[in-house]
Amino acid sequence: MTSSDHGNDPLPRQVGEALRCSVCGTPLEAVDRTLRCENGHSFDLARQGYVNLLHARIPAGTADTAPMVAARADFLESGAYRPLADELARVCAETGGLVIDAGAGTGYYLAHVLETAPQAFGLALDVSAVALRRAARAHARLGAAVWNLWEPWPVGDEVASVVMNVFAPRNGPEFHRVLRPGGLLAVASPAADHLQELGDLVLSVDDRKEERLDGTLGEYFARTGRTEVRRTAQLTPGQVRQAVEMGPTAFHLDRGDRRARLDALTEPQAVTVSFTVSTYRRR
Repeated sequence: MTSSDHGNDPLPRQVGEALRCSVCGTPLEAVDRTLRCENGHSFDLARQGYVNLLHARIPAGTADTAPMVAARADFLESGAYRPLADELARVCAETGGLVIDAGAGTGYYLAHVLETAPQAFGLALDVSAVALRRAARAHARLGAAVWNLWEPWPVGDEVASVVMNVFAPRNGPEFHRVLRPGGLLAVASPAADHLQELGDLVLSVDDRKEERLDGTLGEYFARTGRTEVRRTAQLTPGQVRQAVEMGPTAFHLDRGDRRARLDALTEPQAVTVSFTVSTYRRR
């Protein structure tokens, strides 16, 4: 089931049971369209189906904006990154229980995983409420909560079978805490040649990214696999624009001549689409 099946239903029960009050850390109980804890703290479900557990403003330039989210949704709908979604679904295919997507954005990748894992439920965490309006409707077995991934998560200990992390901040201690023993961590990151043809219209990728990734997570996890997903994609001028506008450089398009160069595109571009998917188990 996909977005049209979700409607305005509350969070799936299995997802709500994993959440904790972001004020006092106690379990939350769903009452109508509100999550409440035993200490009287409450959080209303938005009309679109997500819950905002933040109680502090985030710095400007941290969360994806409405134009960035719209560009991402349209770009992903084109299928340009479908091979990555398929690989994530493959490594998570035997999953049951809770899958947490840390930095889920619009829920595109998590929804694909849930399609291949019929016994699983998904929790999309992201700091962008705009993105989670879409994620909450991406799949019937998916719930969404607004949260800053760098802070201790409002999630119980050892509640997740899988944690996914796709181009998002990596909080190793929280990954470890929320995963059950034997749980799987799947991390997707851009390879060094990803979108290289677009030059400085997108952020460059460090050649030592995988080495740094293993170093960051090594205290908590042992790597069990690594797969490269690479293809050449023919992107229309509109898709090139979306690929740029959905990423961090969207905050800086007015610097230099970037926007003018984007607007001047009239022909399809052959672009390298290249990712690494790394899997880990808890130490």
